Amino acid sequence: MQLARHIIIALGLLSLLSACGFQLRGSGGTALPESWHDMYLVTGNPNSELSREIESSFAAHGVNWVAQENANYIVKVGPEKFAQRNLSLNAQARAAEFELALSTDFIVVDSQGKEIMEKSEVSVLRQMENDPSNVVGKAEETRILRSEMRSDLVRKIMRRIAFFAASTQ
Repeated sequence: MQLARHIIIALGLLSLLSACGFQLRGSGGTALPESWHDMYLVTGNPNSELSREIESSFAAHGVNWVAQENANYIVKVGPEKFAQRNLSLNAQARAAEFELALSTDFIVVDSQGKEIMEKSEVSVLRQMENDPSNVVGKAEETRILRSEMRSDLVRKIMRRIAFFAASTQ
């Protein structure tokens, strides 16, 4: 009896979540038309974390990374640019808060080399508090934030390309 009540409550909560439009981050909303599924990626460093993130994220949305001569579209991504600046200082004149900025630019060309999407910059900003007595911990937090920011950059690129592709259909 108690188990049945818990199941009913859980189902009720799930239906409330779906009714309010709750959706997991990164799910849905970025479907590419079929003609956009064969792509080729050009980056300055194909083994960089940004390149690997783009390849895996786009592949998860149905993109087949093919040889350049077989690609319908070529995505050219510039280098990842990371900046960190102080936002505020503490009583000892040390940084109390940082702003982290990560950006890159990209362009999409068709198989003949004609520019389809003009060069566009995407960027992500984050703020983090600093504890000067915990240098190692803050370095690890910065590394983790930078990885999350890179994922956000890739999602922004994917959304822009998907929106453009849908508008041209």
